[in-house]
Amino acid sequence: MKDINELFEFLPHRYPFLLVDRVTDLTPGEFIRGYKNVTINENFFNGHFPGHPIMPGVLQIEAMAQLSGVLAFESKGLKPADGSTYYLGGMDKTRFKRPVVPGDQLVMESRILADRRGLMKFDCQAYVDGQMTCTSQILCMEQKLS
Repeated sequence: MKDINELFEFLPHRYPFLLVDRVTDLTPGEFIRGYKNVTINENFFNGHFPGHPIMPGVLQIEAMAQLSGVLAFESKGLKPADGSTYYLGGMDKTRFKRPVVPGDQLVMESRILADRRGLMKFDCQAYVDGQMTCTSQILCMEQKLS
């Protein structure tokens, strides 16, 4: 549904910190699904861990937060060019189930749980080959840019 060039309109992130490659399903106000292709060329694999590379859990959370940000913008009918952005505000009920390694495709899903006065709460999951890798409830805050 959205390729990398379209994602540039919704996310301020760029290499090496853009962690969403494509959106494959989107229902504004409700749900989004997308993925990150995890390759050995990722900078974080140089130190996490040499000889046994795994994607850091915090980056899985960041990837789900970025995907949730796209859902937030689409749900509001906005883009960062309109003068606002979403920041990661918190996370609850976060659990990691299995490692993510080079060659994996990290498929992520996010659903809106709440939307109140500039705060949005999302229920997020990530999978590799149908097996859950991570789950978290993510809070994003809208911030007007000056």
